[in-house]
Amino acid sequence: MQHDPLSVPLVDLPTAQALVFHLRSRARQQGIDLDTALRAPPPEPTTCCERGCNGCVWEGYYAALQFWREDALQRIS
Repeated sequence: MQHDPLSVPLVDLPTAQALVFHLRSRARQQGIDLDTALRAPPPEPTTCCERGCNGCVWEGYYAALQFWREDALQRIS
């Protein structure tokens, strides 16, 4: 069973990485230049303190990745 890339919740790093790989692969298959036509996904955080802070850097990353996903899907579809 395949999931719609727009509906997969972004709540963990493996899911986020799989989504980025999937959408970049789809773009490549359609001949979309990843360097010019599809902006790079947001970088993964490197400063998490692992204390479960309110407003954790991972929350910001997943929110930014959601915007990247929406933009990528508009360009790919």
